[in-house]
Amino acid sequence: MRTFGGFRSGDKFFYGEVRGDDVHVLAKPYWIEIEPTSAVMKLADLHVDLAVAPSKLIAVGLNYSDHIAEMKRTELGAPLIWFKAPSSLLPHNGAIEIAFPEHRTDFEVELAVVIGAPAKNVSVNEALNRVFGYTIGLDITDRDLQKQEKQFGRCKSFDTYTPIGPYVYADVDVSDVSLELRQNGELRQSTRTNGMMYSVARLISFASQSLTLLPGDVILSGTPAGVGPIHAGDQLEAAIDNWPRMRNSVAIAPKATSREGRTTIQ
Repeated sequence: MRTFGGFRSGDKFFYGEVRGDDVHVLAKPYWIEIEPTSAVMKLADLHVDLAVAPSKLIAVGLNYSDHIAEMKRTELGAPLIWFKAPSSLLPHNGAIEIAFPEHRTDFEVELAVVIGAPAKNVSVNEALNRVFGYTIGLDITDRDLQKQEKQFGRCKSFDTYTPIGPYVYADVDVSDVSLELRQNGELRQSTRTNGMMYSVARLISFASQSLTLLPGDVILSGTPAGVGPIHAGDQLEAAIDNWPRMRNSVAIAPKATSREGRTTIQ
């Protein structure tokens, strides 16, 4: 397994490959080309920043039968996909800022897929050849807006509503790995990825029939049962297998919007 990420040293941002306690600085984003420079820095001296910069952030819904049951939905017979704004991305240790404090806002832990090669009309058999690697993601969702608007773009795209990281892992098999989320230390979601109704390969193939997936694009592959509300002061910890855990705090957005659309200063 190889480990890649985005890092910051002072005001300088760069992508690098993690090898033990060191980060080998790359000349380009890793999903374009793994081109090491001569620079090597200590991981302990760096701030872990966003590991991805996708042109498209695609989410998948209703991909675990137990989640379909808890949401009182029915199977659609095909993957349900939509776009999330890339501006909603949040790095490891970042604070999720609740936009509408009076709304129910839920956590959803997911396996995230990072595309490594252009994909258009690819078959299921060829789909995994278009993957660079995988990471941990959260799909934060404003349930009130989701119910009101009957589509998922806005309710899931507020700034900070897509925590992802801390790193991206290549050369790893994710067909049957553990996926879990803890809220304030309590286990809320727990499953294995072999429980997905539509595998990573099927999701990539399906999406590529409608649009071209580009290197660096990210697909969130769906969440299992156990979703629940977040509140200011919460600490969330998401994990896949034995990878380093992604941790995020929860706060109220500095300028949160009321249900009626007025702006209130928190």
